[in-house]
Amino acid sequence: MPTIFEYLGIFIRFYSDDHEPIHIHALYQDAVVKVSFYIKNGVISKITYSAVKGEFSTSKMKDLKDFIEIYKYQIILKWNEFYAWNKKIKKQSITKKVK
Repeated sequence: MPTIFEYLGIFIRFYSDDHEPIHIHALYQDAVVKVSFYIKNGVISKITYSAVKGEFSTSKMKDLKDFIEIYKYQIILKWNEFYAWNKKIKKQSITKKVK
């Protein structure tokens, strides 16, 4: 289960046996949110957020959405590197707000 990003205490991970659609698991304290990316003709057509366990606070959810908006294509690239090309993924830590 590689952690691909850490952003303001939110850990963003893939699970090693994940499936499509491309998605990540965002963990903050005891809460988990699944973020799914739907791609049509090479463009992200929709991003969904689903609570898996507990809930992010309103401010943490805003932090997550701001992060996803800026890093969505890097997340997809990391997904492809990990699942299609079997590359190891290094965690990237971001300690300042993106917006």
